[in-house]
Amino acid sequence: MPNHIAPSLIIDGTLYTLLAFSVATWTVILFKSWQFTNNNYRNRRFNQAFWNAPDLAQAASVPANTALGPQARIARRGFAWLNESRHNNDKQLKYIGSPSELLGHLLQVQMQQEQHRMERGLTLLASIGSTSPFVGLFGTVLGIMHAMHEITASGSTSLDVVAGPIGDALVATAIGIAVAVPAVLAYNFFVRRAKQQRAGLENFVISFLHVALNSNDNTENKHGF
Repeated sequence: MPNHIAPSLIIDGTLYTLLAFSVATWTVILFKSWQFTNNNYRNRRFNQAFWNAPDLAQAASVPANTALGPQARIARRGFAWLNESRHNNDKQLKYIGSPSELLGHLLQVQMQQEQHRMERGLTLLASIGSTSPFVGLFGTVLGIMHAMHEITASGSTSLDVVAGPIGDALVATAIGIAVAVPAVLAYNFFVRRAKQQRAGLENFVISFLHVALNSNDNTENKHGF
C-alpha cells in the first residue's frame, strides 16, 4: 500500500462503494417490482378486451384504446404489418415470402425487444450480488492490515487493543454479505418472473398468428380472391 494513501481512506471508500451498491440494488428492486406488476395488470386488461372483440377489425383498435403493455405492443406491431402488407402495391423485400413466416418473424423480434425490457437491470443485480462479498472482504483485509500496523506501533498485544480494530475491520465483510443477499434473491425472483412473462408472450404470439392469418384467409375467400 503506498505510504501517501491513508488506509482509512481506502477502507472508507470500500464502505461507500458498498453503500452505493445497496442503493442501486434497492432502486432496481423497486423499479422491477413496479414494472412486472404494471405489465401483468396491462396484459390482463388487454387480453380481456382483445379476446372479447367480435372480429379482427375491432381487435385492431384495442391497442390504441388501452394502456400499452408488452402484449399490446406486440399486437400493435402485428396489426401495423398486416395493414402495410394489404396496401403495399410495390414489391419490397420485406414482403417477399410466406405471410405466416414474415409475420411470425416480426412478432418474434418485437417479443425479444419486450424481453430485453423485462431483463433490463438484472445484470446489475447479478454483478452486485457476486462482487459485494469480495468488496467487503477487500475492506476487511485492509482494515486488519491497518489494525496490525497500529497494534505493532502501540507495542501492546492485549485483547482489548487487538479485538477492537479487528472487529471494526470485519464489519466490511458483514456489510458486503448484507448487500449481496438481497441482490441475489431479487435477481433469482425477477428472472423467474421474466420467464413467466415470456411464456405468456409466446402463447399470445402463437394465438395472434392463428387469428390474424385465419381472418385474412376468410376475408380473401369472401371476396373471391
